[in-house]
Amino acid sequence: MNKNRYKFKLWFDRLLSKSLWKQFLVLGAVLIIALVLSYLFLSLSGTDWQQFCERKDLNKWLLPIYLLIDSNALNNLYIGDTGQDNAVHGWMLIASSITFLFGAFVFNGIIIGIITTSIERRVDNHRKGHLHYLKSGHYVIVGYDDMVPSFISHIFNKDEDAYVLILTAKDTIGIRERLLKSFSEQRMKHIIINYGHRTSTEYYKDIRLESAEEVFVVGNHSNAAHDAINVECVDSISLYLKDKDRKPARITCVFKDLDTYAAFKTSEIFKGIKNLKIDFLPYNFYTGWAKQVFVKCFYRDFDNPGKKYRYPLVYGNGIKPDDDKYVHLVFVGTTNFAVAFAMESAHVLHFPNADKRKTRITFIDVKVDIEKDEFITRNRHFFEVQPYYFYDLTNEKDEKKEKQGLRDEYVIFTGKDRDFLDVEFEFIKGDIFSKTVQDEISKWAREHKDDKQCLSIFLALADQRENFVMGMNMPDEVYDNEVPVFIRQNRSDNFVTNLRNEDTKKEGEKFTYSVVKDGEVKSKERDARYAHIYPFGMNEIAFSADDYSLKRAKLINYLYETANYETYKFQGIIVLDAIPKAKIWEEANAYWQKLSVALKWSNLYNSYTMRTKQRVLRVMRGIGIDDESRDYDTLSDYEVEQLAIVEHNRWNVEKLLMGYRKPKKDEDKYVYPEFAGTLKKNKDLFVHHDIRPFDQLSTIKELDYEFSRYIPWIMKMTEKND
Repeated sequence: MNKNRYKFKLWFDRLLSKSLWKQFLVLGAVLIIALVLSYLFLSLSGTDWQQFCERKDLNKWLLPIYLLIDSNALNNLYIGDTGQDNAVHGWMLIASSITFLFGAFVFNGIIIGIITTSIERRVDNHRKGHLHYLKSGHYVIVGYDDMVPSFISHIFNKDEDAYVLILTAKDTIGIRERLLKSFSEQRMKHIIINYGHRTSTEYYKDIRLESAEEVFVVGNHSNAAHDAINVECVDSISLYLKDKDRKPARITCVFKDLDTYAAFKTSEIFKGIKNLKIDFLPYNFYTGWAKQVFVKCFYRDFDNPGKKYRYPLVYGNGIKPDDDKYVHLVFVGTTNFAVAFAMESAHVLHFPNADKRKTRITFIDVKVDIEKDEFITRNRHFFEVQPYYFYDLTNEKDEKKEKQGLRDEYVIFTGKDRDFLDVEFEFIKGDIFSKTVQDEISKWAREHKDDKQCLSIFLALADQRENFVMGMNMPDEVYDNEVPVFIRQNRSDNFVTNLRNEDTKKEGEKFTYSVVKDGEVKSKERDARYAHIYPFGMNEIAFSADDYSLKRAKLINYLYETANYETYKFQGIIVLDAIPKAKIWEEANAYWQKLSVALKWSNLYNSYTMRTKQRVLRVMRGIGIDDESRDYDTLSDYEVEQLAIVEHNRWNVEKLLMGYRKPKKDEDKYVYPEFAGTLKKNKDLFVHHDIRPFDQLSTIKELDYEFSRYIPWIMKMTEKND
């Protein structure tokens, strides 16, 4: 009996707490009971009240209602009726009094209480994110961490009237307070925060996930299982959308771990999304920032996301085929930032003088001798082909530190099959604050001034304070010779940006540097000390979508999908110009949806280099690196030759860093052409026969020539300045 009573209480409390209409349903039941009691009290009073109702043409239920809500109803309606005064006696007064008291309790107590409580409850539900408003056309962010403001800024930059819905299991009130640091009250009116778990499809119904424009699966970086939960979330979204008529156009998913992110590039783990024909874009915080620095070359102002600051080109004023200088990137630390930046730069920085100088990527760290082993293991197939450099600068008395030289213990190929890549890695063991390392940086800075190398320094230690201290105290040669120094900042770019702006020469306020030489004063105008420092890695402006690179990747794939592989020719430019653009994009999107993940990434990495190739062409033509006047000119045979070599060099590095490997002698179709038909099937197992020097390729190299001719067409199809 007691057990049933407790069950009833639980059921009743849950009923009351569910929703407002259920509370009013309970109130309605109480009113019906009150009305029945009022009727019974009148009937038991022994009066002729029903005859009175008939005489007054009143429904017999009206008097019981009046007695519930009005203490004077008995006097005004019943006692006041002429000839009926003597019909009233004590029982009638008692019945009417009890009825009114009960009515006063119901109407004055319960109704007011419910209305007041319902208002408070609705306000509380709104603040806690339990109310749902958006039906369609909104943008959904699943999960919350410090990167979310950057996703919101991206959405508002694309559509200033957009509504953004955040689905999170965190404290919604606290999240709102944090967002107010980044967005005005006016902007906050377009940001809805709803409570919900990102892997539960029940919450997707409430937020109308299927009617959203885009979905961003962000998660929470502080969670150790971040990537696993995000993968589960994408699977849940795929399952939920499977039977829906409407679907978001795109899903962007954040991956925290570099290895997870890398594995995705060659693994078909989201076939459900692919089958739904939804664009799926993975995003990694570290590589995302690398693309901003090396590909997009800008970052947004923290306080004003609509304002951009340009990053310097790490290849300076460009590199021509006959140049003897090279790009040199120095990463201080072996953190995730340093590794991600090094990997992305290896993908995109390729130049037409590779036969003379390679792009060099240097790591400096006190533990680099240990960290390098992990880096090499991650990219073992690259180092099976390409030797690396190692120097130990921790022992100042070691006279051999300058001669430790090339290491090739991982290289398994010989002759022309080794050391043909146009990117090389260098590992220096040493403390960035030590004199030996400082002297090495000073030497590089002098070579930067002499145009022997294009030096850039990235301070990517785990401790932000150390990055900042080092950025403010580099050797004088670094500042004097205008070497770009990139400083990792956690949140705001304000200090570094403001310091750079203050030290940059301005019209009418130029800095003058003077020295005495041969008894005369020599003066020149120059920037001040910190004019070439740049922040990177800020959490709240981290996300910056590169839609133009995605579009170019789709066009690149379109060209290869429609190519004639007997003649190694694409459709002619005249033919392409005659096709309506809408039809080209429709077909390009259709081809893209069918493409494997690995090939999508191959096209994307090719696309990321398009801006660099365009600038290389400008320099080769003898015009300024920012001069766009000839971007759509037809390439000469010489230009095609040079860019074809650049493209194949880029492709070699791309394949090796994505996990493909060069075939050994007994697997190589070029060594055993009679078995080429069988051996080339090894490509399905990531053994690619065309990973080799350009001059060793078969007729397949014609595709590199052909692709180079179409660079102007690709850029023209996406000609908006980005």
